[in-house]
Amino acid sequence: MTFRAHKSAGKTYMVLSVNVIFRYGCFCVIQRLQEEMDNNPGSRPFPEIIYCNLGNPQALGQRPITFFREVLSLCDNPALLHRDEARKLFSPCAIKRARRIIESLPGRDSGPYTNSQGIRSLRRAVADGIAARDGFPSRPEDIFLTDGASSAINLTMQILIRSQEDGILCPLPEYPLYSASIILHGGTMVPYNLSEDGDWGLEIFEVKRCLEEARIAGLTVRAMVIINPGNPTGQVLSLTNQEEIVEFCRKEGLVMLADEVYQDNVYVKDKKFHSFKKVARSLGYNENDISIVSFHSVSMGYYGECGRRGGYMEICGFGDDVIGEICKVASVTLCPNISGQILTSLMMDPPKIGDDCFETFLAEKDDIHSSLVKRAKTLEDAFSSLEGMTCNRIEGAIYVFPRIHLPPAAIKAAKAEGVPPDTFYACRLLDATGIAVVPGSGFHQVSHFSIKLVQRREKKNPLTSRGFSILLLLVLYVYVHMVSCGFLAVVVFIFL
Repeated sequence: MTFRAHKSAGKTYMVLSVNVIFRYGCFCVIQRLQEEMDNNPGSRPFPEIIYCNLGNPQALGQRPITFFREVLSLCDNPALLHRDEARKLFSPCAIKRARRIIESLPGRDSGPYTNSQGIRSLRRAVADGIAARDGFPSRPEDIFLTDGASSAINLTMQILIRSQEDGILCPLPEYPLYSASIILHGGTMVPYNLSEDGDWGLEIFEVKRCLEEARIAGLTVRAMVIINPGNPTGQVLSLTNQEEIVEFCRKEGLVMLADEVYQDNVYVKDKKFHSFKKVARSLGYNENDISIVSFHSVSMGYYGECGRRGGYMEICGFGDDVIGEICKVASVTLCPNISGQILTSLMMDPPKIGDDCFETFLAEKDDIHSSLVKRAKTLEDAFSSLEGMTCNRIEGAIYVFPRIHLPPAAIKAAKAEGVPPDTFYACRLLDATGIAVVPGSGFHQVSHFSIKLVQRREKKNPLTSRGFSILLLLVLYVYVHMVSCGFLAVVVFIFL
């Protein structure tokens, strides 16, 4: 199975893959419901929509890290540094860091354009953070600061893809950004299946099979996407598995595209995050042996600064001439936003032991992480105990991806509406309860749906109470067993 752009009558037509259609369709349904509730308060048996369909932590009450916000505030308002009140409002640690960053900004202000690759001192902070994490050197010349990981991924696809004959290996279930980006840049997605029975692990023989089939079909497969921890599947790859992947990509001459934006979201004691660059270097391979592009973002982890649009990509194993061409393409958008650049540097160079704000920073970080660990376990246990549902262990990231076993009546009703059963289920769940989830079809994986771990703290609602698990179990049970059979009132009653 491949997804590609094709040409007809001198024009290029982009074939929208089914995941984009279903995700957009679900978004439209949610928007229409929100408009209805805004225009007619009380028209639904629930007071608001609970957005479990998008990893948007701070929109659901996750508190920002104080140190990050203090530094950002001071960088946007440098005059505050000269006022006596600053020492009362901001920690000495934040003041010191802000002064250092402001000195490196063009015009000593956060408003001007910057270098298209990002401010060098901030790239140095990112490179030093990578080196501290991995135990291997990193150069600021190899770092591109970007408007989130998404823009970095799009930029990489733009560089790699020359025509529709170029293929990119991507996992299924997939993060739809990859198929969309490949299609928009005129390439071909070559999907490989993760093993649900193997806790969504990556099996090399499956990837090799897909690679060989693509080559027989005449494609030049240029790169392989690996998402670790997994989105939407929540697995963390073992070190042995990562070593197998590195060896495979080196042998086959594939660029490794390592999506590592959830590296701070690992919840199990028997797994640990390892960057693919670290794994490759530990195996003795350097820049001449394998090419790796790794992506990270301020949107997830314990930071959750999605709207700030900050991230980076580190490019290893490419010549200076290629780096120069990437800089040219990056310059088309002039530069990444400065707030995102600053946040990315703070993410990779947070307060250390001995800094006056370290204890506060660590307490906030640990509180967010422990909350995610607890929620992951709660949802895993809830779905696993429910008849008609199965759920693999949630090892990392911020998603639960359970399998739903719908009864024949629901499948028949979905077919009559011309939608996959899991999309039918997700729309009915939204309509009856206000809980928004993403059907597995949106990730090219039918009979599943995705729900995010993030939830509110400040405002009392079903997702903040101890009764959430029981409530969700009841809702899901009714839908699994009775959807399209006249029991909608039971679901409504649960929420009244």
